[in-house]
Amino acid sequence: MSDFSIGQREQQILKTLIERYIQEGTPIGSKTLAGESALSLSPATIRTILADLEDAGYLTSPHTSAGRIPTPSGYRFFVNSLLQAKPLDSAEVATLKTTLDPDMAMPNLLHSASSLLSNLTKLAGIVALPRRNRIELRQVEFLALSANRVLVILVLNDREVQNRVIYTDRIYSKGELQQAANYLNAHYSGKDLLTIRAELVKEMREDRDTMARLLQAAVDVGRKAFDTQEAVTKDYILAGQNNLLNCTQNEADLDRIRILFGAFTEKQEILNLLDHALGAEGIQIFIGRESGYESLDECSIVTASYSVDGQLLGSLGVIGLTRMPYDRVISAVDMTAKLLSAALNQSP
Repeated sequence: MSDFSIGQREQQILKTLIERYIQEGTPIGSKTLAGESALSLSPATIRTILADLEDAGYLTSPHTSAGRIPTPSGYRFFVNSLLQAKPLDSAEVATLKTTLDPDMAMPNLLHSASSLLSNLTKLAGIVALPRRNRIELRQVEFLALSANRVLVILVLNDREVQNRVIYTDRIYSKGELQQAANYLNAHYSGKDLLTIRAELVKEMREDRDTMARLLQAAVDVGRKAFDTQEAVTKDYILAGQNNLLNCTQNEADLDRIRILFGAFTEKQEILNLLDHALGAEGIQIFIGRESGYESLDECSIVTASYSVDGQLLGSLGVIGLTRMPYDRVISAVDMTAKLLSAALNQSP
């Protein structure tokens, strides 16, 4: 990109072009902009500005068309410097508050949030299920199965019971497993799974030589029960992906949507982005190649995190082609995340 400085005229032309392109999905020419920009500039002057913006990397000319479309750099400048979020109207906010009912169970709330995002934006709404290592332990029980297999029963946040089978380093008796559960419940109830895992590993390293038999059992069984890699739910709720088909203007758009649907099926790349959003504050926007994944090169994802009692649980967002109405999408994601958090905090 050149050292081109975007002045007021250039900014207005770029803003007008991007807004028009988002609406229509076809390359925008100088004559169209001359009638839209309210700058009283001639098509010739606008053509010169468009050429400068293209040289600077903010626009590109597809094929032999006389019109231009935004590049990811153009979208990024637009989002960072020119965009004004469009607040949801009172009726839409009321619908969000009514639908995200605190009396609903968490799974139903998350499904509702995904559907609401889709309905509000006419794109695909996505909600990552809560990170298990960020949820507090209330109680753990162990049940000996055959050989060195142990059934782990985890009660999380007073709302959910998770059953898992682990393989221990040796066979433990019923009494040893009961003592291990008693120890873990006494020392770790109320802590999140990530903290528990870290503390158990620390105890294992520090007390390896002098550890009592009871503590050995608790650390061995507990370390596997709270393993962060297995305890994380690697999934999300997706709604409205068929809305994306309505955004297509040509065969190239359809090809991009097909690639995106493949990413939905594979899941991991989108999950990684949602996980990245969980570690950041506020609205996060990934435009095109900023995601780092080839399958999302022609897409944008707008995300925010949701929480309970100040503890981040997961993230949600909207995904679609880079040609999305960012002003409306940002407001929808932000408000949905806030109201989902509020509903989860009020849940019984």
